[in-house]
Amino acid sequence: MNTRFLGDLAVSALGLGCMPMSSHYGPSEDANSTATLEQALALGITFWDTAAVYGHGHNEELLAPLVARQRDRIVLATKFGIDKDGSLDGSPAATRRSIDESLARLGVDHVDLWYLHRVDPATPIEETVGAMAEAVEAGKVRHLGLSEASAESLRRAHAVHPITALQSEWSLWTRDLEPEVLPVARQLGIGIVPYSPLGRGMLTGALTGRDSLDEGDRRLQTPRFSEENFDHNRHLVTVLEEVGAGLGYTAGQVALAWVLAQGDDVVPIPGTRSVPHLEENAAAVDIRLSDGDLARIEAAMAAVQGGRYPGEHRYGDSPPLRQ
Repeated sequence: MNTRFLGDLAVSALGLGCMPMSSHYGPSEDANSTATLEQALALGITFWDTAAVYGHGHNEELLAPLVARQRDRIVLATKFGIDKDGSLDGSPAATRRSIDESLARLGVDHVDLWYLHRVDPATPIEETVGAMAEAVEAGKVRHLGLSEASAESLRRAHAVHPITALQSEWSLWTRDLEPEVLPVARQLGIGIVPYSPLGRGMLTGALTGRDSLDEGDRRLQTPRFSEENFDHNRHLVTVLEEVGAGLGYTAGQVALAWVLAQGDDVVPIPGTRSVPHLEENAAAVDIRLSDGDLARIEAAMAAVQGGRYPGEHRYGDSPPLRQ
């Protein structure tokens, strides 16, 4: 696995989003998740992303045994700032408490990258990042990051303490950060960590209908997966399948290759709890799409219907959500 850099933090060119192992995508089994984590290490995918809110702490605890055995190999990232009820809390007190709780669940004395999961509009970003910087000074954290932050928040946060990475949803059907946020991040030398680079599974082509999703899967509540929009959006994936067929790859691998082609400062973290899916994702690192292929798939995916989240759902000061 190749290496890329988020600021001065060296990471595997492809990361692993661990959220599906604990929440949002229906039932999961720890044994399957652990097997996926072990195979990630074997493939050199050593940049692992978790969060305090995933499974209400379960996700961090799930990673702990493997992290304990392979700590020197794993670049460990976690996030804080979303409470169990979905509310935001970036207050200095919550910030200081959160890092100690995450370290205890992970069984480590430090994390390599610590993100504010969402900007809390009730707390000035300078106060939150100031408290995060205390954790760096105490040796509990190596690098700081923000998730789904606006360009203004990036500038204000970076003025308090260097921000290493911005985690935001970025894929062929979610490109909201490109007009304003991406240029500022690059101006400041902040690396980009796209989550859901496979369009929450839609861009893989594996989902043939809403009945492909388990009951309780939170995607069923989102506009892009609604009865009104699902078939239309699924049809758009045909172009990825066609391009992939010509190259000997799957639709999902083409979608992931597009994200990887956006710059050497881009390190996507597709989430999975499946070894076959992990291996498929890893192979995408070697794909080189032509300018013609890139233009073709971008044009097709511009027709996506539906927002990322239901209604007026919005966290903190994240960029305007595509509706």
